[in-house]
Amino acid sequence: MENKERKLYDARLKTVMDAMSRAGLDGLVVSDPQSIWYLTGIYNEPYERHFVLYLSKDGQHIFFLNKLYNIHDTGFKEVWTSDTDDVMGIMAAHVARQGTVGIDKVWPARFLIPLMQHNAGVRYVLGSSCVDDARARKDAEEIRLMKEASRVNDVCIERGAAFVKEGVTEAEVAAYIDAQFKAEGATRPSFTTIVSFGANAADPHHEPDDTVVKEGDCVLIDMGCVKDRYCSDMTRTFFYKKAPEEYASLHDLVRNANESAERMIKPGVRFCDIDAAARTVIADAGYGEYFTHRLGHFIGQTDHEMGDVSSANTAVAEPGMIFSIEPGIYLPGKFGVRVEDLVVVTETGCEVLNHVDKHWKIIG
Repeated sequence: MENKERKLYDARLKTVMDAMSRAGLDGLVVSDPQSIWYLTGIYNEPYERHFVLYLSKDGQHIFFLNKLYNIHDTGFKEVWTSDTDDVMGIMAAHVARQGTVGIDKVWPARFLIPLMQHNAGVRYVLGSSCVDDARARKDAEEIRLMKEASRVNDVCIERGAAFVKEGVTEAEVAAYIDAQFKAEGATRPSFTTIVSFGANAADPHHEPDDTVVKEGDCVLIDMGCVKDRYCSDMTRTFFYKKAPEEYASLHDLVRNANESAERMIKPGVRFCDIDAAARTVIADAGYGEYFTHRLGHFIGQTDHEMGDVSSANTAVAEPGMIFSIEPGIYLPGKFGVRVEDLVVVTETGCEVLNHVDKHWKIIG
């Protein structure tokens, strides 16, 4: 590992250790493969096997590894086990036997419960926030990578919209977009690409099917890709051949809600207030009941990371945080519109990562 990379991972580890100290943790079980990569640069998909980076307040960290893993020179103390070993008995002998230990939110109960039985004198608490809060504040390299993933998204949604023509189905458009991701160097979609024609757009998570586009249909495309481990996500809603006046006005309303929320984003602003800024625009126009989800979600190595922009979240925005702003209106059996950007919080405001025009547009 190059010295520059080592410094990056050491800085991330220090941030997590400082959070552990504030939380009064003697140890922390990190088992999310993305979080382990974030702290070490080592990625492994363990499937059903045990894979843990155990962080200790004294700095004597331990990697618990299975002998099937092709992992070398981690830079940490390594404890190797096989499938036939008493894995949790071995782990219990190496970790704290008293005090407070934080547990990763994704660590399976089949590991946690035996550890609790072995080391009954330990107080176990949910400790994911120590890593999740660090991952929420992206460093300069992460921001660069997410901007690149969003650039690919911008390119591919323009191509996807141009692909919509007479006789095409939602599924065909989605498949075309996924192929464009590959052509632009992305690894894969970051979630199932959503393409919804007409009334199907009233279902925010509609899965593309054999519905054929018709004149006057809205065309909602919600898409994202993974490039160099980091995700993008955006939504634009177009109209095919013509734009019905009522639905075009609703598109304008949703875009205004999106832009109203983005204008107020800066360090120190509460997420619930950002949500309210968009929600009020839609509610004041009489469509509040048709905006049926939170305003946004955090994003990074996965499309949905811990953290959201919702009425229930009183936490405040901090520089480096990246999240979506995606208001929508969904009229069952008729129409749906969503306008979604990713934004990164800067020292003085925010930067929108998507650059495709948000105004409604006729395609086809």
